[in-house]
Amino acid sequence: MRNRYLAAASVCAVLSLLAPSVTAQTTQPLELGRAVEGSLSEADASAGAGIRADYRLRLRAGQRIEAVLRSDAFDAWLGIYEDAADEPLASDDDGLGQGTDARLRFAAPRDGVYVLRAQSLGGDETGEYVLSVSERAAPPRAGRPQGVRVGSETQGRLDATAPEDEEGRAYRDFSLRLSRDQRVSLRLNSTDFDPMVRIGRLSRGGFDELAANDDGDDGLNAFLVFTAPERGDYVIRATSFAGDGDGTFTLLIGDGPMRGDVRGIAVGQPAEGRLGDSSPVNDAGQRADAFRFDGREGQRVRMTLTSGDFDAYLELFHELADGSRESLGSDDDGLGEGTDARLIRELPADGSYVVEARAFGGGGEGAYRLSLDELPPPPKPEPLAFGQTVQGEVSEDGSVDDNGRPFAAYRFSAAQGQRIRAIMRSGDFDAYLELGEAVEPFVASASDDDGLGEGTDAQLSYTAPATGDYIIRAMPLGAGSSGLFSLELIDRGPQPAAGSLLIGSTVRAVLDDDDTLTEDGALADMYRIQGKAGDKLRLTMVSNAFDAFVEIGREAEPFRRLAFDDDGLSDTHARLDWTAPEDGVYVVRARSYGPAQTGPYALTIERQP
Repeated sequence: MRNRYLAAASVCAVLSLLAPSVTAQTTQPLELGRAVEGSLSEADASAGAGIRADYRLRLRAGQRIEAVLRSDAFDAWLGIYEDAADEPLASDDDGLGQGTDARLRFAAPRDGVYVLRAQSLGGDETGEYVLSVSERAAPPRAGRPQGVRVGSETQGRLDATAPEDEEGRAYRDFSLRLSRDQRVSLRLNSTDFDPMVRIGRLSRGGFDELAANDDGDDGLNAFLVFTAPERGDYVIRATSFAGDGDGTFTLLIGDGPMRGDVRGIAVGQPAEGRLGDSSPVNDAGQRADAFRFDGREGQRVRMTLTSGDFDAYLELFHELADGSRESLGSDDDGLGEGTDARLIRELPADGSYVVEARAFGGGGEGAYRLSLDELPPPPKPEPLAFGQTVQGEVSEDGSVDDNGRPFAAYRFSAAQGQRIRAIMRSGDFDAYLELGEAVEPFVASASDDDGLGEGTDAQLSYTAPATGDYIIRAMPLGAGSSGLFSLELIDRGPQPAAGSLLIGSTVRAVLDDDDTLTEDGALADMYRIQGKAGDKLRLTMVSNAFDAFVEIGREAEPFRRLAFDDDGLSDTHARLDWTAPEDGVYVVRARSYGPAQTGPYALTIERQP
C-alpha cells in the first residue's frame, strides 16, 4: 500500500464534480407488525453477495415471526441471519405456495439482533417489493398420535388447529406398530397442498426422523417404502413440503413391496439389465435394480451407468450389521456430458456394498449397462516450493477426485498467518484449484475457478491458519477434460497491518499485489478509525482505475463486516453513510469490487453533513 494524506477539502472539491448519490446499502431497523415498501437497484449490490436489502430485528429467545416478501418484478427470497453471520439460520423462496413470493417462518434461538435479508432468488434482479413481518402466536399443543394399522386409509386435515414443527410446518401424527424388518408403504395424497410424509420415533428431544418423501411415484403426492429396524411403535407425520399446507389429505398404509433380488457384480465385469414394469421397486417407490459387491476400507471404486433409453442415476449404499443401508452418495450425470452417470467413492470399511441403478426421474425404462472399476490410490503429492513454477498434465488415466475430475497434487509447508497465492494456467481446459491441509481424506479449505480474471485460468489466495503442510490440487473445472497446465506458488508474506486514519481526513493510495486479499479475492487496504456511539460518518472512495468498494467493520479473522457500499456515489465510485453502534475501534477496508483489480484511489472519512 502506497499512500499520502491530503486535506479533506481538496478531495471534496474533486468529489463534487461527480454525480449525486443513490442510497447506499445499510441495515435498516424494522418493527414487528409493520410492512415496508422498497426497491432493489444496482446500488444495493454487494461484492460476491448480490443485490439485496437488509433489515434489523431485535427478537427474544423463542419469539416466532413470519416474514412475507412480495414482488411482481422478481422471484422473491428471504433469509434470516444472526448479526454479522455469513450463513442464514433459515431461508425461503416460495413458502407462500403462490407464484414467486416468499414466506419465512422463524423462531429465535436466543435473545439478540437478527438480520432479515430480502432479495431475488438469483441475487441479481431488481425491482419494487413489499416486505411485512409479524409475530406468530404459539402453536396448539401436540396431542397423542392417532393409531393406524397396515391396510388402513385415513382422512385428515391441516389447518390452524394443527400443531407445528420446529420449522413452523403444520402436521398431524399417526402411530403405527411394526415388527422388526417389516416393510410398509406410506402414501400421502392431497389436492390442496404439496404433501410430505415422514416416519420416525418420538423421544424427549422431539421427533427423530428415519425416512421422508415429498414427491413419490406420481407427481406431487408423497410415497415412501419403509423397513422397520426394530420392533416397536413408529410415528407417521403428515405435513406439507413448503410448510403452507391447509386442506385435506388421505394417508394410505399398505404392505411394502418385497425387495428384489440383489445381483452380484465384480470389479472389471460389467452387468447389463433392463428397467420396466416388472422391475423391483426401491424404498422411494421407483424402479431400481440393485447390485452387491464386497469392498475393503480405503478402496476407491468407480461405478458407471450408461443407457441410451433413459437418464441414468446411481446411488451407492453401505450394508450395515443390522441389515439397513446407509447412502454414501449418488450421481446423475457425472460423466460430464449427456445423461450417463458416474460415481467415485472411497469405501469407509470392509464389508458389503449395494449399487442401485435406476432412471433419474424414477419412471424411466429401457436397457442399461453398469460397470464397476477399482481405482489406484492417489500418488503421493509432489513437493512444491515457493517461487517455483511447475508444468504438469492431467488425464483420466491418472488420479481422479470423487467428482471424476483428473488432478495433480502438490505439497508445501507454510507458517501460521502466511499469505499464499497459487496461479494455474491451461490452454486445454478451464483451470480449477483446491487447497487444504495435508490430512487424509483430503478436504478443500479453499478453491478457485477463474480468480485471475483472465479467461479460464485460476488464481487462489489463502492465509495459512496454522503452521504445517498443505496440499494443492490442480485440475479441470469439470469431468471429462484433460491436458497440460502450469502451476506457480507465490509467498505473499504476512498480512499487512492496518493503518490509522482520522475522521475528517483523506488518504490517497494505490491498490497493488502486495495488499491484503479479501475472502472473495479482491485487493484491499485497511485503516483503523476511532468511533463513538452515534457518530454519523460518511466514507467516500473514488478511483478511475477500478470499481471502488468501501466497507466498515470490526477487525477479526475473518473480517466482520458491518456495512458497505459499491456505487453510492456513481457507477464505479462508492459512498457509505454509516452510524457507529458503540464506542470502539473500527476498520475500514478500501477495496475493489472484483478480484485482481489494482490502481490509485482516494478515500475520505468525514462526518455526515
